[in-house]
Amino acid sequence: QVHLVESGGGLVQPGGALTLSCKASGTKFLAYEMGWHRQAPGKQRELVAVISRNGATNYTDSLKARFAISRDLGADTVYLRMSSLTPEDTAVYYCHADFIEGGRLGDVWGQGTQVTVSS
Repeated sequence: QVHLVESGGGLVQPGGALTLSCKASGTKFLAYEMGWHRQAPGKQRELVAVISRNGATNYTDSLKARFAISRDLGADTVYLRMSSLTPEDTAVYYCHADFIEGGRLGDVWGQGTQVTVSS
């Protein structure tokens, strides 16, 4: 079974920066696309960014200038660097991964990490 554990969330002032991490763990698995989504209070979950194993990335256009996704294949970890944060970035940020394990394709979500942007 593949699990994702996010870290790095917290309280940050407007204009500040924060880096989220998400580590995948399991037995004999291969994570394909990994990414971040977020869900603000009262809103639907939305895509932030995704990254493939070869480093190809895709962002929600409105976030591309301030957010950067990266990945450490050896550590099965994906990162999200967020800068110039505003209160509108306040949300629970969820990590997601598509994987193959024991010949079975699957996908998994992390438990989420809260990011609050406030003075």
